[in-house]
Amino acid sequence: MFSGLLLIHSALRYVALLLILTAIFRSLSGWLGKRPYTPADRKVSLFTVITVHTQLVIGLILYFQSTWVKAGLADMGAAMKDKLLRFWTVEHISMMVIAIVLITIGSVSAKKAPTDLAKHKRTAILFILALLLILASIPWPFMATGVGRSWI
Repeated sequence: MFSGLLLIHSALRYVALLLILTAIFRSLSGWLGKRPYTPADRKVSLFTVITVHTQLVIGLILYFQSTWVKAGLADMGAAMKDKLLRFWTVEHISMMVIAIVLITIGSVSAKKAPTDLAKHKRTAILFILALLLILASIPWPFMATGVGRSWI
């Protein structure tokens, strides 16, 4: 079960990244081009929120089943001194949760914004911040935290 969920979680990251990038592109073009906030903009934002929340649920299941996390939680002092244990026990989950909160706030605050310009601006800023956190938190195969992992 763990390996199947890990595969889904890893593959779904690309869907999430594509949706985030699409939302950012739409919001930046709406903000800078002063165009109306359309139902399509709202749907992209909504699908992004749904996808990242799905990632969160799968990620939490994986987090509490992970041998890395179990080892890190068993001795947090040692985990903080070990780059991989620290990444899996603290950094990955913390930064991803913050990114998901930013995406959620971006979507909700855009819905409540009084003008179309404000909707686009809020979405753009918060989604860009979330994207930066996500990109820094993914265990990419070319990084020390992702050594031995595949692209999916």
